[in-house]
Amino acid sequence: MYNPENPLIVQSDRTVLLETASPRFEEVRDKLSVFAELVKSPEHIHTYRITPLSLWNAAALGVSAAEVRGVLEGYGKFDVPGNILADVDEYLARYGRLKLVLHDEHLHLVSEDHVLLEEVCAQRAMQEYIIGRVGPGKVAVRADQRGFIKQALIKIGFPVEDLAGYLTGDPWPIELRDTTLEGEGFGLRPYQDEAVGAFYAGGSVQGGSGVIVLPCGSGKTVVGIGAMHRVGCKTLILTTNTTALRQWRDEILDKTSLDPQDIGEYSGVEKTVRPVTLTTYQILTYRKTKDGPFVHFNLFEKENWGLVIYDEVHLLPAPVFRAVANLQARRRLGLTATLVREDNKEEDVFSLIGPKKYDVPWRVLEKQGFIAKATCAEIRVPWGDDNLRMEYALAEPNRKYRLAATNPAKLRVLQRLLKDHEDDRVLIIGQYLEQLDDIAQLIQCPLITGRTPQGERELLYERFRTGELPRLIVSKVANFAVDLPDANVAIQISGTFGSRQEEAQRLGRVLRPKKHENEARFYTIVTRDSNEQDYSAKRQLFLTEQGYRYEIITADLPPSPQP
Repeated sequence: MYNPENPLIVQSDRTVLLETASPRFEEVRDKLSVFAELVKSPEHIHTYRITPLSLWNAAALGVSAAEVRGVLEGYGKFDVPGNILADVDEYLARYGRLKLVLHDEHLHLVSEDHVLLEEVCAQRAMQEYIIGRVGPGKVAVRADQRGFIKQALIKIGFPVEDLAGYLTGDPWPIELRDTTLEGEGFGLRPYQDEAVGAFYAGGSVQGGSGVIVLPCGSGKTVVGIGAMHRVGCKTLILTTNTTALRQWRDEILDKTSLDPQDIGEYSGVEKTVRPVTLTTYQILTYRKTKDGPFVHFNLFEKENWGLVIYDEVHLLPAPVFRAVANLQARRRLGLTATLVREDNKEEDVFSLIGPKKYDVPWRVLEKQGFIAKATCAEIRVPWGDDNLRMEYALAEPNRKYRLAATNPAKLRVLQRLLKDHEDDRVLIIGQYLEQLDDIAQLIQCPLITGRTPQGERELLYERFRTGELPRLIVSKVANFAVDLPDANVAIQISGTFGSRQEEAQRLGRVLRPKKHENEARFYTIVTRDSNEQDYSAKRQLFLTEQGYRYEIITADLPPSPQP
């Protein structure tokens, strides 16, 4: 079969090519991204890969093998290779063939496929968790090792469906306000309500653990608050930093019935445990010596938590996974804009927090007006200095990247962009502190970095929100969970190599819906003919998958900037 109108070419190595020129491109892209991962995205052909994990996440969303086949065959230019169809059937069928259930307070691993159960239990990775066989298709396993069992099974290739349920947790009713403290009407948006429903699943064992994937600026905190309301129990919330912690606190007070004395802050500043307690990944991973114990892991046991929320779950530090593995009897909600992890621990998030329970393409919410319409541009700047170019040519790879990222010629392009956006709220975001210091002096603008005291950070953020500061320079400390709703232009002067998650988060700084013109601009400035340009292409992968396209602009250098 050959259908020239169709945009997909499915290949036997599990890669799928998607033609961007096709009028059906956007339709197919959104369907394909449910069960495949974007690998690269040059102008004309985007390459996806079908993986076991991408299929298991689709299965957790209720996607069937017939639906996946329907996309591949219905939009394929050629016949789909038989091994791909077999893989789709095989891997989707693996999810849920093994189940964890609780019977008389004992944890059992069960399967209707008795041979599979015997095969799995014979694996060395499972030996330490097995107590003994208790009947046909049923094996008793160690309840205190529930998380590690799930990790072992996904590595074997058979992700288990956890139906063992949850501890109730101490009740703590949390009511939602009809109006915020400032008198604005409040209610969950339709997609936020759907996300909460998908996570909670009516309080059944089918719900209660999983990840909600929503764009930056779409109100993931509100989804967390909605889950707190549904669960109605004491809640522990893990955030990326103290700024995010306090924004969560302000949102909870603004939108729920909780009083300030109901909310505790467990941070480097204070350590108060209350019915709703907010902490940071940094404090949880603190230890006095490199090989010493994690001092604050006992926070997980200080209250009978009914819900644990992991904000920006794709950043969950690897050491916390061990603590999470021991929390499988607690309801767990992960919130993120992207499941991409630069350490390739997506399987651990799937096993220990839960599978993806809700996802919506960014462009869908943009069309509905819930996030700003964003235009992205990559500006390629030449080397402004032949001596610097020679130094780059002779340098080691990491040194090459830093030289390209901090190319002084970028400052002239930055000045031109600032002139073009004199009336906008502009964030300038970068990686290297010396470069940011130079920019701060050049344009006489405040700079926030990791060395900026927390009180000063919050004051500068507030001055930016009110419009007193129309421009603000930030290092990577502002990548996550910084609420600056009126920022409508972001200029990325340098970034962390090929970090896809960072690119998404930085765009997210300007995606919050605007009261007036609901549009935003995102610029990334890179040095032409350098490895920074190559890393930039990788950084853009996730956003390309979400439907964003980068306008490529080749910059002619304006005159050197004047101090």
